[in-house]
Amino acid sequence: MTHPVPASHDASLAHAQSFWRTWVFSTDHKTIAKQYMFTGLALALVGGFLAYVIRMQLASPGRPVPGYGAVGPGQYNAVVTLHGTIMIFWVAMPILLAGLGNFLIPLMIGARDMAFPRLNMLSYWIFFISTVILLVSFFVPGGAAAGGWTTYPPLSDRAINSGVDLGVTLWILAVALEFAAFLMGGINFIVTAINNRAPGMRLFDMPLMVWMEVAASIIFLFSVGPLIAGAVLLLLDRTANTGFYDPARGGDPLLFQHLFWFFGHPEVYVILLPGFGAVAEILPVFARKPVFGYRMIVYSTIVTGVLSFIVWAHHQFVAGIDPRLATPFSITTILISVPIGITLFAFIATLWRGSITLQTPMLFALGMIAVFLLGGVTGIHNGVPATDIYIHDTYFVVAHFHYALIPSVFFAFFAAFYYWFPKMFGRRTNEWLGQLHFWGTFVFMNVTFFSMFLLGLMGHHRRISNPHFFEALRTPEADRLQWIATIGALGLLAAQIALIANLILSLTRGVRAERNPWRANTLEWTVESPPPHGNFATLPLVRRGPYEYSAPGRSEDYLPQDAPA
Repeated sequence: MTHPVPASHDASLAHAQSFWRTWVFSTDHKTIAKQYMFTGLALALVGGFLAYVIRMQLASPGRPVPGYGAVGPGQYNAVVTLHGTIMIFWVAMPILLAGLGNFLIPLMIGARDMAFPRLNMLSYWIFFISTVILLVSFFVPGGAAAGGWTTYPPLSDRAINSGVDLGVTLWILAVALEFAAFLMGGINFIVTAINNRAPGMRLFDMPLMVWMEVAASIIFLFSVGPLIAGAVLLLLDRTANTGFYDPARGGDPLLFQHLFWFFGHPEVYVILLPGFGAVAEILPVFARKPVFGYRMIVYSTIVTGVLSFIVWAHHQFVAGIDPRLATPFSITTILISVPIGITLFAFIATLWRGSITLQTPMLFALGMIAVFLLGGVTGIHNGVPATDIYIHDTYFVVAHFHYALIPSVFFAFFAAFYYWFPKMFGRRTNEWLGQLHFWGTFVFMNVTFFSMFLLGLMGHHRRISNPHFFEALRTPEADRLQWIATIGALGLLAAQIALIANLILSLTRGVRAERNPWRANTLEWTVESPPPHGNFATLPLVRRGPYEYSAPGRSEDYLPQDAPA
């Protein structure tokens, strides 16, 4: 059921607003989307610098890192903790879930804004406060949080790990505020997609991007509660001297692992599904074909969301879990690859016999599929207890993790960035710089992380700052692999200069973009570039699904959702 926008709202759209209301404390979903995205990209620079520190320390253990200084074991743990925390919670979620979702959902469903614009604004500013708290935690007495991005007790529990470590407390507070912000945003996404669709738009007329954003919001909504509860218990242990995670007082540190991973593994799909949604929008446009198996992809997404809640204990195969309980978690872990595989093969089938154009958005979309497949295949090893016991917490897991998340987060976001940039800012990006960015990112990403598979199989533990601690890694071959991974990481970071240059040049000198430069069908391409406040002068009437390409008997090879037959 859809709801018309009241006339009073139309009148308010033309009301002049101050600079602060227009650009800072805005309720316009498009401005809030840009705030989320640019904040996430700024934090990506911080996370990228921390990755540089990690790689330089592992390649030259014991030597000061240029631009940072000496890295001891405790400092190394802090760097690893904040790199993982920032990249998962402060980069992937704001740019993919909150950023793209905010910009696209109202435009794609033919709405003028989010269902709750003020709540939307509040969600960003709570997220911004959490960002400030996280950055402050770098500089407090005792140093930043150093318990790993999962913050397991006893490393993170002050009742056990005595001393001044305010950084962990600030870490917990920052994460709690960020989760509150994304709960507000997720509720907004769900309500907007259900209630504010344009006249004529049924659920199965919604673009897959909207489906994926809503599914990710629902997964987050149902999974985040246990981790919030676990974080509160950890905060009480640290500040009120309780003993929820202290075995000496009847507590159990494994309780936190269960609470964390009941959220942590669904969280993978919270950031993966929006990336899949972006790729699903780009492939048919640059292949000039309808998406293969639209409903099959939707059903697979729903199944993925359900299964994501019953796989968490595969992170604990080495934590003393009863083998009789490990077996069902191993089965569900392998089963969840089926709906994900269906979605990927539907993407590949969309390309079959298509009229493919290899422009920058398409290159990143294809790169996402290719790299993610390797990440998914290597994940099978982690889902089987017999092999996971050997490779658990080694650099094999680090490589698998990055092969799963870099394509679904960064490749997918870069594809979306180049695809929707003309709509967001009214200008075209530089194609030469875009292709340079893609090839640099694709090549150096594989150079960096493929060598980590080999290091993991050699026994390199992910938590150790000096690989020479292990006798098996005191070899020329291991040192060579460390340097290959480090050179790849440096190249990967350098490749992002092309993105920054493209962003600056396109915003200042880019060619003006027309309304629909890609000849796409979804509703966001029917409004001006960039869209005005309120998006649509008149709400569109939706007549068909979003992927009507190359229909026989038409002079044009596309048919927008609101175009008359």
